[in-house]
Amino acid sequence: MYGWIWRHLPGNVLVRALISLVLVLGVVYLLFQYIFPWAEPLLPFNDVTVDDGGEETGT
Repeated sequence: MYGWIWRHLPGNVLVRALISLVLVLGVVYLLFQYIFPWAEPLLPFNDVTVDDGGEETGT
């Protein structure tokens, strides 16, 4: 897939590298701005199941 993208980009190696960098930065931006915030409520990272058994400890 990456080879296909590389072959279809215009320009010489330097131009292709710059276009690739812009594409990667665009994908990272889209992930952090739209995809990750949308998916966060669907992921179980905030479902904490550790508790102290309901007993008070201390004094």
